[in-house]
Amino acid sequence: MIKTPTDQYQDIRDAVRALCAEFPDDYHRRIDAERGYPEAFVDALTKAGWLAAMIPQDYGGSGLGLAEASVVMEEINRSGGNSGACHGQMYNMGTLLRHGSEAQKELYLPKIASGQWRLQSMGVTEPSTGTDTTKIKTTAVKKEGRYVVNGQKVWISRVQHSDWMILLARTTPLAEVKKKTEGMSIFMVDLRQAEKSGMTVRPIANMVNHETNELFFENLEIPEDNLIGVEGQGFKYILDGLNAERALIAAECIGDGYWFIDRVTKYVRERVVFGRPIGQNQGVQFPIAEAYIEIEAANLMRYKACALFDAGQSCGAEANMAKYLAAKASWEAANACIQFHGGFGFANEYDIERKFRETRLYQVAPISTNLILSYVAEHELGLPRSF
Repeated sequence: MIKTPTDQYQDIRDAVRALCAEFPDDYHRRIDAERGYPEAFVDALTKAGWLAAMIPQDYGGSGLGLAEASVVMEEINRSGGNSGACHGQMYNMGTLLRHGSEAQKELYLPKIASGQWRLQSMGVTEPSTGTDTTKIKTTAVKKEGRYVVNGQKVWISRVQHSDWMILLARTTPLAEVKKKTEGMSIFMVDLRQAEKSGMTVRPIANMVNHETNELFFENLEIPEDNLIGVEGQGFKYILDGLNAERALIAAECIGDGYWFIDRVTKYVRERVVFGRPIGQNQGVQFPIAEAYIEIEAANLMRYKACALFDAGQSCGAEANMAKYLAAKASWEAANACIQFHGGFGFANEYDIERKFRETRLYQVAPISTNLILSYVAEHELGLPRSF
């Protein structure tokens, strides 16, 4: 394994690696082949307290920051797993922790920390809006102490394996607000109850083993007490979750990148063709070295984004740049790994094709590389908005 300097998170790394070692490659390979959910793995992470890392100690969590949470996600991916099965609980914490009422925190957080409840889903994206979030059409109309929700969401993951979902819906029509970012609100949705009374779940088969779905809401009633924060300010609240999500995804990509580098460097040292190890050839060395350099650089931006988030400062640019750099680096490492393994890279038993598919996702989601470039051009460089 490529060695990294011992840092302040080494104890976390060692503990997570030890847990992950109990779930070796063949476990994740089998789950992927079955298109299953790694229940045992997620339960083990929950029992060990890792999925409650960001929950304050007063509510039964570890009271750690986004930086520590990102190390957990990184180590899961570096160990050959896929944090996509459980990362939602980490980034969803940002919205609830920063904007939920004290009563809401006392209700939800201890049960989430203990594993009694899972908060793995976030309902934002819609078929006709994509990342143009201000144009969402799902509505929540207040009526006699409750909100009635109608609309549709897509690419909503882990619904079947979560108890609660954070939902973004319009409470004031777009035409009636001064700013397009106003008039949206955030709600806690009891998924099991919703499935019985107005929410239809339609699974989406896809390239990677991410349990994801399309959701349809027809007069779904949500108690007024499930509103997080002030009505109409949900877009501002959801940004905390989205920035945390991008930093955590960056960490996962970094973990993937190191996994690919570990695998390919070991293989090219041992694989002998024409009487010499293929790793002796510069044509093999250079792509691997370049990917490694990019992973190391992405790692630094990840920590900068996390530090700003944990300090309560603006981190939109840093979280986006960390995600961009890490996704690009992991994809380059994946390409080098599969290329230099030759035919073996496509064999299931080597796990490269599985990880190859998994890390490719992050060029597209949770925000595409092109939109990150547009964001940086506009907000960091002062260039005219391009869309």
